[in-house]
Amino acid sequence: MRRDVRILLVGDEGVGKSTIVTSLIKEDFVAHVQHIVPEVTIPPEVTPENVTTYIVDSGAGPQDRTHLESEIRKAHVICVVYSIDNPGSFDRIPTYWLPHFRQLGVNVPVILVGNKIDLRGGEVTNEALEAEIIPIMNEFKEVETCVECSAKTPLNISEVFYFAQKAVLHPTAPLYDSRDHVLKPACIAALIRIFKLCDTNKDGLLDASELNEFQRKCFDAPLQSQELEGIKETVKKNTDDGVRDECLTQAGFLYLHTSFIQRGRLETTWTVLRRFGYAEDLRLTEPFLSPKFDVPSDCSVELSPLGYRFFTELFEVFDKDQDGALNNDELQEVFSTSPGNPWSAQKFPDTTLSDDSGAVTLQGWLAQWSMTTLLDHRTTLAYLAYLGYPDEPRTGALQVTRPRKIDRRKGKVTRNVFLCYVCGAAGSGKTSLLRSFAGKPFNPVYEPTSKMVSVVNAVDIDGSEKYLVLQEFGSRYEAETLRNNKKTDVADVIVYVHDSSDTNSFSYISNLRQQYSLDHIPTLFVATKSDLDLALQRHEVQPDVYCRRLGLQVPVAVSVKTGQTADVFHAICSIAMNPHSSIPGGADRAMTAAAKLRMYFTLTAILGGCSAGLIMVARTLLRPGGAGLPSWSTPWATWLLGGGKK
Repeated sequence: MRRDVRILLVGDEGVGKSTIVTSLIKEDFVAHVQHIVPEVTIPPEVTPENVTTYIVDSGAGPQDRTHLESEIRKAHVICVVYSIDNPGSFDRIPTYWLPHFRQLGVNVPVILVGNKIDLRGGEVTNEALEAEIIPIMNEFKEVETCVECSAKTPLNISEVFYFAQKAVLHPTAPLYDSRDHVLKPACIAALIRIFKLCDTNKDGLLDASELNEFQRKCFDAPLQSQELEGIKETVKKNTDDGVRDECLTQAGFLYLHTSFIQRGRLETTWTVLRRFGYAEDLRLTEPFLSPKFDVPSDCSVELSPLGYRFFTELFEVFDKDQDGALNNDELQEVFSTSPGNPWSAQKFPDTTLSDDSGAVTLQGWLAQWSMTTLLDHRTTLAYLAYLGYPDEPRTGALQVTRPRKIDRRKGKVTRNVFLCYVCGAAGSGKTSLLRSFAGKPFNPVYEPTSKMVSVVNAVDIDGSEKYLVLQEFGSRYEAETLRNNKKTDVADVIVYVHDSSDTNSFSYISNLRQQYSLDHIPTLFVATKSDLDLALQRHEVQPDVYCRRLGLQVPVAVSVKTGQTADVFHAICSIAMNPHSSIPGGADRAMTAAAKLRMYFTLTAILGGCSAGLIMVARTLLRPGGAGLPSWSTPWATWLLGGGKK
């Protein structure tokens, strides 16, 4: 909601614009006022809506035209003042003033203000007043209401500015069609979404506890039992299906808001809409969908325990048939308060676990949200809003992990969701490997991967459940990803897949590793199609020798077709949790470090003599086989480790 309102008063000469402004400020009639009163600023603490209010007077003479048009364009609401004792000033509203605003391209709320009612002779009924105003309101939708006042008495002066504020802060136009006297479609859609979110047990009704929670959320106050009964009685009297089983139906909920608007209580409906994140255009605001959530580099994002609990409860409440899975109809209901299924472009549910009928299991549901949060946490944040996450701040459903560099330095990985890139030549079996991981049957028909594919599943590591995300890029996106340091830095593991029955398959991997700098990523080699005859690879060395030279385990042989996967997914997840064990060339780097330490201590011993403390340190750091260092056999090392004795 905006925090300031700019009110402009316009009208013919002599209708009393300046006198109205002066009467508001002085709280009394001032007989002689200047031609145009300077702009008035009213601080928020003295206004009913707690907003800063600017009141701008204007002139109608030829000399005022430029200034007037400038102010019309800056106004949030325009009060067109006419004089009760001057019918011509009223007649010029539909013939001059309102068309003039449209000509300038201005579309803001308009309040008609009839001044000098103290000069009217006799009483005028509401029916007579409506007969004059309604035709104008029907022709010009921007006209919100009409207020009659007297700057001399003074009477209804504060009401003029109250209704002007209200027209800006709680506008009618987005919500209600004044001509047909019905809610507009966008308003109906927003209120239906709110009804569904408040219907926590998803039975299509709002019971007493749900209505009370709705009242507390929107108005920070509980709903008294007497008020609840009054609401239900009002709805019963005016609708046929507004109440069922002493609960409020969707039709009854819509009727209540229609009644609020028709009675001029638009602030009630707007309070509800804004509490649920809607702006004046009846769209959810960007700050509501994307609250501030900073993620430092080298960190990832996961669901927190609160996030997992929310998605678990959401699953359980929409699993109407209690079969432990969400079918298409149930998923459609889940996402009925959102723009739709966020994974529709990803061949969901092929990306996660589902039952034999294709319905998503609870494990698959939580895994899919874990993957979404890892790859694009902004989508998860937005859908927490769409789906009605109940607590604020909503960012409490997510947690930022410790940086990967710290995890690797401490030798203890604290994360629970890991990302693995799967690379290899076309036809090497990458897609089949991913489908196997997601529990999908083997497809003997080869289909080239045209875009990036991601799948997820849970992996049990020593009794702890971790989520592993496997990503395959396809030839089009593979090079783009691997040459981008920001993208490769987020990978926990990279798996190189080659077809053990294809003589050219391994060369693709070797060329890929030579082309891109990927040795900082923990690595695993996988040889697929082990059910076929093993082919001699056309490469300078065979895969097992290649891996040993890198200090890595030999390729894991798998056959997705026969179901022999050798628990490769457990191996991938274990590598992610213990990254140092699978860094290419790790053994060579360890040798280099050992050599540097040996040289340091050897030279120190020669040049400065070996103190007992130095020898003790040397024994600790350089003992044969200690700390993963190789055994030593040089004479100098023998002398040093032997305390100076030959």
